[in-house]
Amino acid sequence: MNNSSPRKVRKVVLPVAGLGTRFLPATKVIPKEMLTVVDKPVIQYAVEEAIEAGIEHFVFVTGRGKGAIEDHFDMAYELEATLKARGKTAAFEMLEGSRPVAGGASFVRQQEPLGLGHAVWCARELVGDEPFAVTLPDMLIHGRPGALAQMIETYNARGGNIVATEEVPESHVDRYGILALGESYDEDTHRIIGMVEKPKLEDAPSNLIISGRYILQPEIFDKLEKQKPGAGGEIQLTDSMIALLKEQDFFAYRFKGTTYDCGDKVGYLAANLAYALDRDDIAPAFKPILQSFAEK
Repeated sequence: MNNSSPRKVRKVVLPVAGLGTRFLPATKVIPKEMLTVVDKPVIQYAVEEAIEAGIEHFVFVTGRGKGAIEDHFDMAYELEATLKARGKTAAFEMLEGSRPVAGGASFVRQQEPLGLGHAVWCARELVGDEPFAVTLPDMLIHGRPGALAQMIETYNARGGNIVATEEVPESHVDRYGILALGESYDEDTHRIIGMVEKPKLEDAPSNLIISGRYILQPEIFDKLEKQKPGAGGEIQLTDSMIALLKEQDFFAYRFKGTTYDCGDKVGYLAANLAYALDRDDIAPAFKPILQSFAEK
């Protein structure tokens, strides 16, 4: 059943408690979300995508050693005062526009690494009884408008729960949550009739993955409260969505954009190339360098 007048999505949950072991030693003291793509931390792209989508409040689910994320989205008084004094207006305005408004960010600890579902559950008191988005910062999606803005447009028209999806090679299905689709509403929107977390290829209903962006109803927290560990011995968000699927509408949205998995070294390097080539201030000087490497 469609909701003709869904409640506004005001909040986003950003799970950022992971250890980033694939990027050691760089992430020994620096949170993996603070690694830069060109000149912005990965987490900054996620926040800017959410701001573009109209999000008003950011809930960061952190862990030990993640204080740099909180500091990044705070004011830097000495730096900003110096920029103003030296007339570096563009740099000052860039910093000022890169953080949520005062009171617009909250931080909660996930004390144990018990999985994505547990991380989302940790945000329950800050989200409350309203629909919310979940963004996985590692999954950097390059598109205009951003993937979350595209999804919220679909949510406003259809209600329910929305999950971003895209195709992957069949050999990769055991790395992701996989969707089974039913009725098609338009080229990009389909009803979800099933999900499975990290299946073997022979058990996968498709090669369509859950791609790091969600819009969920607050009833998901009741499911997460009772959820037993699943794949990898963790509390899987997918398992609780499967339970909620029996009670509420779920839709898959094929967003327009390119995903770069910045939790993977090759994906991270590819993101740096793509974002550099998309910058008018960088691309003209960078393309000849890139070409020289391609010719070797």
